[in-house]
Amino acid sequence: EKAVELLRERGLATAAKKAGRVAAEGMVYADYCPECKVGAVIEVNAETDFVAKNEKFVAFVKEAAKVVIQQNPADVEALMNCKMGNETVDEALKQLILVIKENIKVRRFVRYEGPCAAYVHGGGTHGVLVAFETSDEVAAKPEFVTYGKDIAMQVAAANPSYVDEASVPAEVVAKEKEIMLVQMDSDPKNANKPENVKQKMIEGKIKKFFKEACLVDQEFVKDGDLTVAQYTAKVAKELGGDIKIVKFTRFQKGEGLEKRADDFAAEVASMMK
Repeated sequence: EKAVELLRERGLATAAKKAGRVAAEGMVYADYCPECKVGAVIEVNAETDFVAKNEKFVAFVKEAAKVVIQQNPADVEALMNCKMGNETVDEALKQLILVIKENIKVRRFVRYEGPCAAYVHGGGTHGVLVAFETSDEVAAKPEFVTYGKDIAMQVAAANPSYVDEASVPAEVVAKEKEIMLVQMDSDPKNANKPENVKQKMIEGKIKKFFKEACLVDQEFVKDGDLTVAQYTAKVAKELGGDIKIVKFTRFQKGEGLEKRADDFAAEVASMMK
């Protein structure tokens, strides 16, 4: 009992000592429970990419995703206080840090209720969760599961910013038009064109923007002759129901985080002093 207590104390000390070190590697994981109709996507970071291949680390990330699905924590802080077996997520994380000897952090998660599709790419470099509106009858069919995975893969590959044109904020469209106008005025070929001609050109460019930024307007990656909206309508018709893509989340490992830059020369020099 004393040995267990000592190890736990050392674990806490180790976690505190490593807390300031940059953790921008790790993995992203997405999961969906068809029985409870709840999905989650989560990112857990570590210091090196080797950790993403560690069985204990992978098991912790997958278990943390299950905790999010089952216990519905409000945020990361609440997740850390949730139970994971006989201990809290925070306690399990500190024990993992003791074993792996790296700073590890649960960075973020998203949880959706209702029919979802989850997709993990590259062993955890990207994770996608897509939520749909459809009947229980349609959602239970294997063809819908295949369709859902296709849409999640589309999000992973094409990286859309919005579901459809209606979900693009008006200020974003206005800013895009403003940028396009400045570009035209800076281009000798277009600068002297009449204002009405410029506006028509901008409308054409905005359509192109929607096609790239909006999921349903994108070309379907598996069949360039169809848009995602057309593919969705095709599957819905085949399954005898309605399908609507409601929202999606795409996490990329380490996105927006400062990567650790190891200065090997400086490290060797410090060892020589």
